[in-house]
Amino acid sequence: MSLTDITARMDAALSAAGRSADSAALIAVSKVQPDSRVEAVLQEGHRIFGENRVQEAAGKWPAFREKYDGIELHLIGPLQTNKVRQAFELFQVIHSVDRPKLAKTIARIAEEEGHCPELFIQINTGEEDQKAGVSPKDADDFIAECRALDLPIKGLMCIPPADEEPSLHFALLAKIAKRNDLAGLSMGMSGDFESAIAQGATHIRVGSAIFGERDYG
Repeated sequence: MSLTDITARMDAALSAAGRSADSAALIAVSKVQPDSRVEAVLQEGHRIFGENRVQEAAGKWPAFREKYDGIELHLIGPLQTNKVRQAFELFQVIHSVDRPKLAKTIARIAEEEGHCPELFIQINTGEEDQKAGVSPKDADDFIAECRALDLPIKGLMCIPPADEEPSLHFALLAKIAKRNDLAGLSMGMSGDFESAIAQGATHIRVGSAIFGERDYG
């Protein structure tokens, strides 16, 4: 599927939900993709990309930024506290704030650096042991804790369990965001982004449908 196809499906889903065409951003998830595929999407004019790991982004994006203006990079994978300063140099948005120690580290480095990426708090809507994220029952307290640190929290992010109906998790995330007066909803991937848009997603994360299957070899 091409970038054009995904954009057309996004537009149709937004229209069906009675939303404006610019009310959701497409994050092209370029993790573990060869540079040639990423550059092809850049050449089509797309500028919003997502990476899972700070180290991989550091090896890929500085060179692209020298060639292409206006790139906006989103960290959608887990962030270790010892990588926060490097993440500040690379990313405009971090989607995976998920624990007090990380929030405090981000706040300290933001004060030292004089700026901070936009932040999303990751909610573990399925309460899965193997997944990062704040439990839904702890979400309100953690959001308040982050706000007390003066962090620029823009919204919430989730990755629904693979074997459950994603729309239930999208609805839960939207409910938590609404009661905490947060506008951003980072939810929906290649297989379910139309459902996420119907539930109010402001950022969808699409990888393989744009780039093709990833090469982990």
